[in-house]
Amino acid sequence: MKICATCALVAIPAHAEEDSKSLMERGAELFLEGLRQEMEPTIEDLRGFAEQFGPALQSFLQEMGPALAELATQVQDWTAYETPEMLPNGDIIIRKKPAQERPEESVPQDDIPSDGLTDI
Repeated sequence: MKICATCALVAIPAHAEEDSKSLMERGAELFLEGLRQEMEPTIEDLRGFAEQFGPALQSFLQEMGPALAELATQVQDWTAYETPEMLPNGDIIIRKKPAQERPEESVPQDDIPSDGLTDI
């Protein structure tokens, strides 16, 4: 009888802790823990990738960043150009598409009022 009473007293605090969380909370915790365990190898791979290529990528951005920013300000519509092409000598060229292959403007000229104002 004393053993049963002792077991009951020990079980009450453990049972009270379980009841403080709803079934949904416990399920969410289990789900997130499982997800963390499944993703851990991938995260470690990404960490290794960042350590390996991070310095090279940072150096590339420091050197090429200003040139790419200048190019982006000069080109207004990227759809008017072909895919970049590397020549045998290492030069990269970006050809403009012929006029008949360029996409039409998104706003038809008929929809633009003659006075240049738009009613809202």
